Amino acid sequence: MTGLALGVIVMIVVLSVMNGFDREMRNRVLGMVPHATIEAAQPIADWPALAAKAGQYPGVAAVAPFTQLQGLLTHDGQVQKVLLNGIDPAQEAKVSIVDAFLREGQLADLASGGFGLMIGDKAATKLGVKVGDKVTFVAPEVTVTPAGMFPRMKRFTVTGIFHVGAGEIDGYLGLANLEDLGRLHRWKAGEVQGLRLKFDDLFQAPRGAYQLAQQLGADYYTRDWTRTHGNLYQAIRMEKNMIGLLLLLIVAVAAFNIISTLVMVVNDKRGDIAILRTLGMTPRQIMGVFMVQGTIIGVIGTLVGGALGVLGALNVSRAIAGLEGLLGHKFLNPDVYFIDYIPSQLMAQDVLLVCGAALALSFLATLYPAWRAARTQPAEALRYE
Repeated sequence: MTGLALGVIVMIVVLSVMNGFDREMRNRVLGMVPHATIEAAQPIADWPALAAKAGQYPGVAAVAPFTQLQGLLTHDGQVQKVLLNGIDPAQEAKVSIVDAFLREGQLADLASGGFGLMIGDKAATKLGVKVGDKVTFVAPEVTVTPAGMFPRMKRFTVTGIFHVGAGEIDGYLGLANLEDLGRLHRWKAGEVQGLRLKFDDLFQAPRGAYQLAQQLGADYYTRDWTRTHGNLYQAIRMEKNMIGLLLLLIVAVAAFNIISTLVMVVNDKRGDIAILRTLGMTPRQIMGVFMVQGTIIGVIGTLVGGALGVLGALNVSRAIAGLEGLLGHKFLNPDVYFIDYIPSQLMAQDVLLVCGAALALSFLATLYPAWRAARTQPAEALRYE
């Protein structure tokens, strides 16, 4: 019973953690990065008309303009690489969930001409800045002057800090005003790099964006989340399936314990079985006795394991967070992992699947010992009694 219960507990907790990573990937990371984008070889001037066409395509929930520029942020001798994302503060909330993770400031603070900047808390910690401080953005271009070549630099004011919980975003993403970033690109007023699309169904974004680009014309091309984070998402799904199969071996081992236990019981009770046979019990009834015994072991072990597994899955995030605070050590380093904490999402179908598999294996484990018990011959068993 204990072995079976432990196997069920481990399976439920681990599958819940994998579900948590899957959920956080979809809700946090893929809620911050574009589902899909429409871009062109040249800056897009009449983007409102293009956005109106894109917004009418079936499945597109929202459209917003964007402009990107990679570079470095420097402050007081510290350097941090960054991807600046130029946004329209009035429309960004339609396609992104960043406003739900703002610790300081608000999107409206990114006013045109103010050269405000929002960065993640990880980047802010590395640079040693807070809201109101000045940082210098170094663009990957140079300006040629009579005195030589100098890198293009621009001073920004930190107007907000966000924390998504994904190291890749909290450390390397910055938000600025769309028009301010256009000036850094030296584009004309109103020109943008492309449009960011949010789809009703995340998984329809690749096909929907491709078909939309074909309708808009050959001048436009698309990119979607499967190109930027698709491999990571698929890896999580595959790991969940593989881990589930591997953990099923734990339950199989526990079921093997039922076989060995019942075999020993059969050997120990050969005399009792023979007496029952002489009293008129049939082989089928003898077999039923041991099947019931093994099934009771399986049912109790599965129920105890299922209850404790559900309890563990509901509290594993808080337990790990408390252990991290006690030890002063972060188990998931945001420099390595895309999420810096242990998430958990308990799903009823996983609990039913695990418990069902445990019960099925437990029942199958009773068949061989029960069959051996049914084959006991009374004369042989009682010969030396």
